[in-house]
Amino acid sequence: MHSHSKTSESPAIDRRILVQRHNVRQQHLDPRGPVSVGNGEFAFTMDLTGLQSLPTDYPVGARDDLPPGTLLGTQAQWGWHSVPPAQTYDLAGSTVLYDSPRGPVPYVDMVGDIVNDRETDTSLGETWLRANAHRLDLGRIGFRWRRDGTDRPLTPADLADTEQTLDLWTGTVTSRFTLAGYPVSVTTACHPARDELGFRVESSALAAGLVVGIGFPYGSEAWHDAADWNRPDAHSTTLAEPTTSETHPGAKAWRVHRELDDSRYQVVITGANLAVEYTDRHQLRIFPIQAGSPDTSTVLDFSVAFESTADGDCLPRGNNRPTIAAPQVSGPAEGRDGVELSPARAVISASGTSWPDFWSSGGAIELDSTDDPRAKELERRIVLSQYLTAINCSGSLPPQETGLVCNSWRGRFHVEMHWWHAAHFAHWNRAELLLPSLRWYSSVLETSRQTAKAQGFDGVRWPKQVGPDGRESPSPIGTFLIWQQPHPIHLAELVYRAHPSRDVLEEFAEIVFESAAFMASFAHPTTRGFELGPPLIPAQESYGSIRAKVTNPTFELAYWQWALRTAASWRERLGLEPVEGWSAVAEGMVPPRVVDGIYAAIDVEPFTIRTDHPSMLCALGVLPRTDIIDPEIMRATLTDVLADWDWGSTWGWDYPVMAMTAARLEDPEAAVDALLLSAGKNTVLPNGHNRQTDSLPLYLPGNGGLLAAVALMAAGWDNGPDRHAPGFPADWTVVWEGLVRAP
Repeated sequence: MHSHSKTSESPAIDRRILVQRHNVRQQHLDPRGPVSVGNGEFAFTMDLTGLQSLPTDYPVGARDDLPPGTLLGTQAQWGWHSVPPAQTYDLAGSTVLYDSPRGPVPYVDMVGDIVNDRETDTSLGETWLRANAHRLDLGRIGFRWRRDGTDRPLTPADLADTEQTLDLWTGTVTSRFTLAGYPVSVTTACHPARDELGFRVESSALAAGLVVGIGFPYGSEAWHDAADWNRPDAHSTTLAEPTTSETHPGAKAWRVHRELDDSRYQVVITGANLAVEYTDRHQLRIFPIQAGSPDTSTVLDFSVAFESTADGDCLPRGNNRPTIAAPQVSGPAEGRDGVELSPARAVISASGTSWPDFWSSGGAIELDSTDDPRAKELERRIVLSQYLTAINCSGSLPPQETGLVCNSWRGRFHVEMHWWHAAHFAHWNRAELLLPSLRWYSSVLETSRQTAKAQGFDGVRWPKQVGPDGRESPSPIGTFLIWQQPHPIHLAELVYRAHPSRDVLEEFAEIVFESAAFMASFAHPTTRGFELGPPLIPAQESYGSIRAKVTNPTFELAYWQWALRTAASWRERLGLEPVEGWSAVAEGMVPPRVVDGIYAAIDVEPFTIRTDHPSMLCALGVLPRTDIIDPEIMRATLTDVLADWDWGSTWGWDYPVMAMTAARLEDPEAAVDALLLSAGKNTVLPNGHNRQTDSLPLYLPGNGGLLAAVALMAAGWDNGPDRHAPGFPADWTVVWEGLVRAP
């Protein structure tokens, strides 16, 4: 593998020590802090019991007068559902003509509005189109306490002596607690290459009435919840007779068939010395049966696999890459000594093999020898963010902002956030984890081409808030954003920098060139140069109400210039003739507006509103130096933002933005200060979640942005300072290896 990475002269990092000193350990129930296991395509989030026994004690805050959801989700990239509409809905009912320099242009808007992130006065069609397809919670697996012929869910009061450890090095979770005087030990893991969970429960409480229940909900159209437990008649759960397991001699397999309207999937429970039975319409019970040894009633060892049938809204499992360094598995599962493993131990073993491979590959940064106390906290955030983005953001679709933990915006993903979720994989020399979601753009090329064509533009116009089919959502904001348009060019360029080969160029050439074609045709010529808008909304969405007149946002102007030049370099690398129109636009972009010596956000009044993202900073930070950005004006702009921006309205990726800008301006102290700025939405919990609000309890763009920022700060950037770790203070001890220099 060829790489542009630069390695420090310090000794090689002991990656196991680095990773394991940040293992997540909990002794008390933290309603904000569950942990997850997963593989990029599938994830399972658990409470202190190692299962999902206490869902109401890990709430996602209520929105729009709906009851709260739960952080304890079981989700897959393929798991989608649509509620059958009352009638056929399309986007025509929300399409509005907006004046533009080219004449009237149709945009998908809304009859209703979004106020403080809440939908108001939407039509039935808009509500359905925004909510469907939505991501499913595939099933809830939790302990129940069976006494006197009935079983009830556990409560926190039932548990004593709780202790849980997520071992990051192996991706396994060990949970211990006492129940009614019985010690209980639970090991939980996810298979790296299959959507399969392994659970090993060891306790004499199993003989006294401790059982495992699995419940299956209907899909939910709620903003924040992936499960509707109040519509039992709307879906079906069918338990087939057990069969002999093909992969585990001596074990049985119970197959559960799930059907929710046009969505279908199967759940396979595998184990020996256990039984599976109905307890209710969509509820199953798993419990041990004594078979030859008294010990069998004190151990419950089983796996639960989720399988898409690829019918309806459910998609085929993403298979365009091996998930987290996954081993190839065929035939009976064996341990390293050749001994056949039980279902749970087989999953635990596979996890324990793949995660060390993950941590041992790609980049690493060690800060532990630095005296500054901020260094240890930053290192913790770096390690936990690598784990969280690996299990949530490396799959075959751009992730939703809460990944595979729970739903936000109904599980639909925001394409403008894709860079923040996934660009860091290339910077950390793990481009193979970016490739699957980058390939998604090819699947929506035609839809996006039709959007551009309907508006009179060339190329493709990428959507904003979508499900896997790429169909846009009605919105007074999303369809007016343009900063997602250069993202595929940027991401493809980062992949190429990590793996400079003709194969990469040829695979992503169409995505790059079609993106550039749209960008060049969207910019319009004036006596000042090429301009952007109106209408548009910049990355800083504070200007939504004046979208019909917004022009020339600072970040987007620089992004247009840089991305068009990058697309032109792709043509040159491939030996293709240049496209004169791209160069004309790139060289002729108007300069951004400067007001009182600092960059404004947009080119019309009010110029800058001091809320939401300070996105003008992205123009030199996320992006390298371009002709239209003056570093000294950007320095003044950063100082101005840091002085009195409204931090309560910001988002988790804004702090990495400021850090990258400070780093490129050669102000490493400001870069570190920005990454660790004390602000509500820059909170990183003990489990690594970047918490934003009660209804947005984790925010993976913050984790991904942090990783992009620290990679740039450590490995540097083209034409940057020729010194070790140029974005870190000179008195810090920064050891890094395997990173890829930023553009």
